[in-house]
Amino acid sequence: MINVYNYLPNYQQGLKKTLKFGLELADFLVLVYREFGLAPWQKICLVTTDRTVVDHDKFIEELQDNSTLYLLQSKDQDLQVAAEEAINFVPHYNTLIESGTFEYFAEGQKSLPCSLAELVDNSLSATAKNTGVRTIEIRLLFDKTFAVVVLDNGCGMTSKQLNNWAVYRLSKFTRENSTFERESSEREGYTRPEPVRRSLNSDISYFGVGGKQAAFHIGNSVRMITKPRNSPDVHELVLSKDEFEKKEKNKEDVYKGTILNRKPGDFSHITHEESYLQDIIKEETRKEDQTASVSLLTHIEYETLLKHYYVPCHKLGHIYHYYIHGVDGNHKTDQSQKSDVSPKIDILVSLVDYYSTPAFKNLREVQDDLQTLYINSAVDTFEFKATTSDGGSLDGILRYHPFLYDKETYPKDPSAPQAAVDEDDDENQSGTMNQARGKRDIFECFWNGRLIPYTTISEFDWCRWPNKSTLPLECFSRFSGVLFTNDKFRVNASKQKFMDLELKLRHRDTLFTPVFNVQKASKNRSIQKDFMQWLEKCHSQFDKQVKFLGYSKTVTRTDVPTKKLQHPWAVFSAIELDGKTYKAGDLVKSQRTQPIYYGKVNKFFLYGDHKGNVFATGGEVEITRVPEALYDGYTRTIPISKIDRSATIESIKRNIESDIDKLPEKLCVTWPDGNALPQHAVIPAGTPLGPLAVEILNRNDKSISSRIQTGVQGGGIKLNVGLKIFLRGKIGAKEVKQPKQICHFRAPYIPGHGHWFKKIGSLTNLGNYTLTLQAEVSDNANNKAITSYGGRQLPSYEHKFTVKEGNAENFTIGPLNPSLRIGVPFSIPTQMTDIYGHPTKPPPNLRPVLECSDLEVSFETTATSGNSFTIKGVKVIGEVQNYQQTKRFDLKVTLPGLKNQTQTIKISPFPSNPHSLLVKPEVKPVKVENGNPASFNVEVHDEAGNITANAKQIVRCQVRDFGIPGLKLAVTDCSSSGTGQIVTEPINLKIINGEPQMLQAKFDMPSQKHVVAVTTELKVMPSCRVSRMELFCEGEERLELKNKEKIQWQAGGVLENLFFKLYDESGKEVEVTPEIASNIKVNWTGDIDQRALIMGRLPDVQVPTKVQEERFHQVSYRDHSVSFSFTIVPCPDEPARLKATVPENTVKLGECVTTPIKLKLVDQYDNVTNSLTSDCVTSMAVEAEGLDKSNIAFIWEESSGSIKVSGVRFNSGPLGTREVCFICGDYTEQITFKVTAGIPTKLKLLSGPEMVKPLQILNGTGISTPFVVQLCDKWGNPSPDQRVVVETRASPSTVKVTTSVTSQPVDAEGKAAFTVTSVKGLKGYYQLEFVGCFNRKPIPGPHVNFNIIPDPNKPDKLSVNYDTSARFLAGGTFPVFSVAVLSDAGSAMTAFKSADLSMWYWSGESMTRPETGATMLMCSKPMENDNKSRYYFRDKKIPQSVGTYTIQFSLKIEKTEVVFSNQIIVNVVANQPVKLGPECQPQIPVVSYSRDIANRTLVENMTLKIMDQYGNPTGQNLNGKVLVSIKCPDGEQSRNLPVLEVASTVEINLKDGSTHIERLAIRENSPGENGRKYILIFKPEVVMPPTSLSPFELPFHFYDDSENQRKVSELTKKKDELTDNYEKLNNKCSVLARLRELHTKNVLDANKKEEALKRGLEESKIQVLQPSSIQNIDSLLQQNADEKKTIEDINRRVFPLPNRSGPDILGMVGHLAHISNDKAAWVISWHLSSEMDCVITKTTAEAQRIFHSEHGRQQVMALDSIYVHPRREGPLPHIKNGRELFSPVGNPLYARNLLIYTTEEESCERVFKNILGNTILMDDIESATNYRKAVIEKGSYCPTILTRDGNRLSASGKFGGAQNKAPHEERVKKFGAPLPQRYQDLQKEIELLIQFRSALEKKKDEDDKRNTTILKLSETRQQMEETKVELDEIERRLGKILHK
Repeated sequence: MINVYNYLPNYQQGLKKTLKFGLELADFLVLVYREFGLAPWQKICLVTTDRTVVDHDKFIEELQDNSTLYLLQSKDQDLQVAAEEAINFVPHYNTLIESGTFEYFAEGQKSLPCSLAELVDNSLSATAKNTGVRTIEIRLLFDKTFAVVVLDNGCGMTSKQLNNWAVYRLSKFTRENSTFERESSEREGYTRPEPVRRSLNSDISYFGVGGKQAAFHIGNSVRMITKPRNSPDVHELVLSKDEFEKKEKNKEDVYKGTILNRKPGDFSHITHEESYLQDIIKEETRKEDQTASVSLLTHIEYETLLKHYYVPCHKLGHIYHYYIHGVDGNHKTDQSQKSDVSPKIDILVSLVDYYSTPAFKNLREVQDDLQTLYINSAVDTFEFKATTSDGGSLDGILRYHPFLYDKETYPKDPSAPQAAVDEDDDENQSGTMNQARGKRDIFECFWNGRLIPYTTISEFDWCRWPNKSTLPLECFSRFSGVLFTNDKFRVNASKQKFMDLELKLRHRDTLFTPVFNVQKASKNRSIQKDFMQWLEKCHSQFDKQVKFLGYSKTVTRTDVPTKKLQHPWAVFSAIELDGKTYKAGDLVKSQRTQPIYYGKVNKFFLYGDHKGNVFATGGEVEITRVPEALYDGYTRTIPISKIDRSATIESIKRNIESDIDKLPEKLCVTWPDGNALPQHAVIPAGTPLGPLAVEILNRNDKSISSRIQTGVQGGGIKLNVGLKIFLRGKIGAKEVKQPKQICHFRAPYIPGHGHWFKKIGSLTNLGNYTLTLQAEVSDNANNKAITSYGGRQLPSYEHKFTVKEGNAENFTIGPLNPSLRIGVPFSIPTQMTDIYGHPTKPPPNLRPVLECSDLEVSFETTATSGNSFTIKGVKVIGEVQNYQQTKRFDLKVTLPGLKNQTQTIKISPFPSNPHSLLVKPEVKPVKVENGNPASFNVEVHDEAGNITANAKQIVRCQVRDFGIPGLKLAVTDCSSSGTGQIVTEPINLKIINGEPQMLQAKFDMPSQKHVVAVTTELKVMPSCRVSRMELFCEGEERLELKNKEKIQWQAGGVLENLFFKLYDESGKEVEVTPEIASNIKVNWTGDIDQRALIMGRLPDVQVPTKVQEERFHQVSYRDHSVSFSFTIVPCPDEPARLKATVPENTVKLGECVTTPIKLKLVDQYDNVTNSLTSDCVTSMAVEAEGLDKSNIAFIWEESSGSIKVSGVRFNSGPLGTREVCFICGDYTEQITFKVTAGIPTKLKLLSGPEMVKPLQILNGTGISTPFVVQLCDKWGNPSPDQRVVVETRASPSTVKVTTSVTSQPVDAEGKAAFTVTSVKGLKGYYQLEFVGCFNRKPIPGPHVNFNIIPDPNKPDKLSVNYDTSARFLAGGTFPVFSVAVLSDAGSAMTAFKSADLSMWYWSGESMTRPETGATMLMCSKPMENDNKSRYYFRDKKIPQSVGTYTIQFSLKIEKTEVVFSNQIIVNVVANQPVKLGPECQPQIPVVSYSRDIANRTLVENMTLKIMDQYGNPTGQNLNGKVLVSIKCPDGEQSRNLPVLEVASTVEINLKDGSTHIERLAIRENSPGENGRKYILIFKPEVVMPPTSLSPFELPFHFYDDSENQRKVSELTKKKDELTDNYEKLNNKCSVLARLRELHTKNVLDANKKEEALKRGLEESKIQVLQPSSIQNIDSLLQQNADEKKTIEDINRRVFPLPNRSGPDILGMVGHLAHISNDKAAWVISWHLSSEMDCVITKTTAEAQRIFHSEHGRQQVMALDSIYVHPRREGPLPHIKNGRELFSPVGNPLYARNLLIYTTEEESCERVFKNILGNTILMDDIESATNYRKAVIEKGSYCPTILTRDGNRLSASGKFGGAQNKAPHEERVKKFGAPLPQRYQDLQKEIELLIQFRSALEKKKDEDDKRNTTILKLSETRQQMEETKVELDEIERRLGKILHK
């Protein structure tokens, strides 16, 4: 049976029917329609509970008994009533076979976090594929019911997956999902995830055990609530211990239950006891997907435990540490160590208690779980991998926790006691074991990224302490470890313990390999070795035990062999070790080194980035051995531990003194053979030198020649003596300016002989020599010697002598002239040298001998100069080869008397100048065939007959005789080779009677006049080529054609039997061969019969059908070399029909055709005949529908032989095509006029929103559906006159209606669309009217009534309350302002943040809203007792200046939308009086005691007033007096105070807090100190002042001379002006700086928007040149616009009839669809030809209206009366149950699948399913008939088949005949063709480019503003600097004057 729930509208929701199972889908649907009482046209959607639509295949093959289906209107429809789905769940067989192995494990209180972890595991797996944040929440509820709720935002479960979850022990490897699952979900079996780092793959919901076991471990029932992603349903399942027991008691099936399927947020099934679930269910409506697991607690101990929920938080934070913090864990201190990719997992734990405030904890906030402690206390890590033979993979990390100064840093487990250490443990020798790891195991173990809590591993063999280790034992207790395994290592079902981890890891096949950084581990590496090296590094670098002092810098040490350890090294000047201090410069001795070092300390090194005094376990010290002269400044860096702390300074110094006698001091040189060379001796080249013996002596003249004894192995530093000889002079021909080393020998020490040098005989170069001997230290590594040691130069010796040249013995021949010619004299130069090649003088009386093979050679004389000897006047005579084949000759030169007297050189003489010409062939005459060129070879010879080549050897040939026209000179250039070829132009002579013609050819050289010209004869022979052609026509009579003749022939006729003949130059007929025939061309056809051509027959000539088409015809042979042409002039035939010429075929209804129509009688080819006469006018008639014949006139036109018709007009009838018939005797002609709408006279509303009377609009919102108005003529026809402009008007004027456009012309269809974007106004009724304008005349239109209703969610105004009686005292505090945000409906809104509200104030009442210069104040934070519906502004300062101020409050809704309150005008009054002050600050006076009153005036015209502390006048009711006196500045005294002019103290009356002083001056000759500063005091005295009043003090300068007084006065005035200007500039800088920040932010925002749009352009593959510019964008926009316009202008196929439009009209059938393929459009349009002009209406009423208005002439079809059978959705007939019954040919497809709908797709689809049905389209009639036959044979129905070649095979099987053959394409009114996809792409590209251009403009504008602001700021700061300089200068000048 199948359960079906009905959720169709207008039916009882959730009505359940149980229907028969096993029917076909069609029969089942009939049963459904009958059982639920559905109408036959009712559209239904039958889906499974997983929302998969049931089709034929799924229904037959996959739907199972007892399934549940929904009857919906659409597959995504919400369930208004919950539906119950019956399911079965039984235990999987794993329950039996593995129940003992995977029994749930718990221990004490730790079982609760582990149980919760099982539920979290499920949530992690469910959220594994989330792209955003993965949220898992654990809620501990203790308010009404004790419960645990686990929620996540994972993928959710379908009902089938929820059923699988309920089956105990059904693991992910064996479960199956529903075959009805939607395509977006995972449907296959389990797939292992790809390997990821640390195996954090979230694949930890594994065995089908944990979720249920954990839930029942926590409580006695579990409720699973899940909403699958992209599903509208929620599935709910409850498992209860009580329910199980009840079923068992009643002997019912325990493992059966129900899943409740409902809509999100539906808690109608929740009981009162379960009310806590209502909040959870309400959350479903806000989330796309969610799963909740709810467990009810029963055990009271869990209540106590869960209330202290820190324990589960801490434990869960430990279990999921790496899922929460990423693969690298929680690095709190070193952010660089954190994972690059955030894990995006939030695990939240909340506790809701009835008695306390809810507590919330994100596990990411847990900072004291054990892994966090391990990670953040470690200083270095050692990573390794392990692999097992069965594919197991393990990542491991060891972390080192160093000893710091006085304690271990290994963290303690906060939840576990530290293991005690046995007192008698022998290994615990360092006393630090108890402070480090102690007895705890090293490794915690993680499986697929989550902790397995009860499995730890103590150690591995390779990380155990070896007995022979140099490291202290405590180092092996300072590291912790963690292991990450994949799922190849088994864990128990509750994931508490590993089953085989340690066993596998200790197996011999398990391979451990170290991993450094991210490099690939090598299998050949020893992990134990690498581990020990790492541990040694950690101990040496991080354990802190030595104190380093005096940090100086951090360096890179290149002497460290490991490159990565070369930096950083901190350098220190001292250390403290074992109570001693070692400083730089101290003498020390090493220990345990080879050799022992005595030296001084340079510095101390400590690896790491240290900046001050620091502790460490060790470091290194750099020592320089002393004496440095002996050890050559040898520096060695050794560990600090190798300093011998027992050595004394005295013993170190004694060792140094004994080493100084080992240093060399001087050399001793002897000549053993007695041939000593004196200083500065001169010897010939080649004279030998030596031998020599050398001894090396120390400072005591004792020989130390062997080596310098440094105490190292090998006997010390080996000494040699080096001998070098340097030359200053010439080496060959090169002058040596600096001494050049000639030779270098090194002599080791020979016992008994010293350093011995053998005889030297290689001194052959001339010049001054220096011999040096140098003691050297050997450097075997670089194979060189060092002449200094220990900072001192080793001893040396020097000897000088000279070497000169020898006698001449050899000679060399210099270079000869490269262009030698026969008989032309040349010279042979030679150079004389001695035996070593040094230049020397030639011997006297030298007579050369010259010999040359094959040539005669002689010379004239010789010449000598220095070492040169030249043989002059040498000539060679003889025959040589031509230029291309140069021959070389041997020239032997002998100089008798020299040791080497003969030299041979090669010479290659060239021929001489031109002498004669040779022309080949030499036969005369030379024959050439007429029409061919003549060819000659020429050679240029010298006088000896050699071919010679010279410059400008031009040879030319002139053919002449009989005055041949057109032959040019033939020229060849023989300059390069002496030869050339001359080819004349083709010689074409007129051959007479076949006789040959004679010509002459003359050859000469124009540049060589002495060369004689050569003449030869040419004989031109007649050719056999075709030279003439004749044409004739064979018929009844032979017609001879003449070349270029015009022939008249009947239009459309054929010129047949055309023949040709060919003749050669001798007049003989040439036989037409296939080769000749292939070269015959005609211009009237390309289809030539070659066999007919061979017979002499040409193709027939088709005469044009138009008399105007005179056609030129030509027959040619070989590209027109021989041709024959003629022109055919067609003549008209007999008259065949009447032809009408219509200049324009479009006419408006009610208007006449403006241009007359012309009628002519034409033949069958439309050629005008002369048969029409003026008498025919009386017999003319015209007929048409709706034609007004009253004005029609027929007029004869003699000039054109035609009749002109005028006055054609239509006054009635529909728009569109009208057939007009003209009649003239027996001849008729029909023409088509397109009748368009008449003059526009009215507007009507075509479409708009659902017209509720009136429209209800929320204030401030718009109307999404546009209003479309149609322009019509007086007959109601749509008028497309785009000159009409339509505008909108709203009334009354109090309402503001904003539309997309205020006014616009109608479009090409006469429509205008207006979208109302915003309507603002008071509540009430209004009207929107549409009015047109044409030629300044109004066109009435429709109006729409609407009602504005207030929007409760739209902020409308701000209500401000404050104490209106409060006084606003300058500088005081504003009263508290409370602001309420009122909606459009008048209700208070509280959803806004405080930051969204602002308070503004500004001086005066000019601005309507805050602008630049207004001050903004932020909203205060809310207080506990505040009204929650209001926002408060407290403690805001009142401005300090009195006056009128405007206060206004604003609410920022969006970036641009702001709501302002009403302005509040307040009067700021002065505060309490506190001082006396001037109205404006006077300048500092400068006075003197001169007689001139101007020089003595202190104050003039100054008004003083009682003021508050901000300078506001405030003493209007205070009266009294002001006492004026003079005093010294504070802290100063003077005996000579200046005296005022009247008295020492002056009294001035004070009235209403004000007094005016006309003048105040000092007395003439008043006392005072020159250049001193004094204070003029104005002290107020009033009766009962409210506060004490401060006097006004005015400083002034006193001088005893008027000149200084004048200067100071001017400078003081200038200073006051500059000070005031400086303050103004400073304020301007502040404003500009704020503007710069604002513009910078705007530029950054613009950049972000530009980048976002640029990415959009790149995604759309729009190439924008870089850098982007507005010009580039404009260019692209123009290109796209041009391309779009080009596409629009391309002629497309369109349906010719005008479309119908209206609010209830869908359109004419021919306009409802487009078809791309031309053939398909042709045949489908023909098939539907009777339907193409049918108008489809949306309602039957509209169809009836059109029927009556058109008097039944217009076809109509109502959409609401169309019934489409549901079976029409099936596949093609040859496909059944998803499989092909046979393989068809001809590409069958449903014809309707080619339709592209132009309007409402669903409605159009319904129309064409009705009129086109299941009509099939195929390629041709053969494949169609075969297809139908095969379908019928399979017992299936075959619908009508159309073919692309224009045939129709009806559903009855009939085909053929005119009724089943489509007419010519031009006669079929076809569906239109769609615009190409490129057009749509261009639309999108243009929109993107416009946005991008706008962004660029805004960016440029903001950038310009920013640059301008920066420039102004820079200029202002420059002005400030200049002003500051001027002020400083004035201060300096004032100081200078004052100190005089």
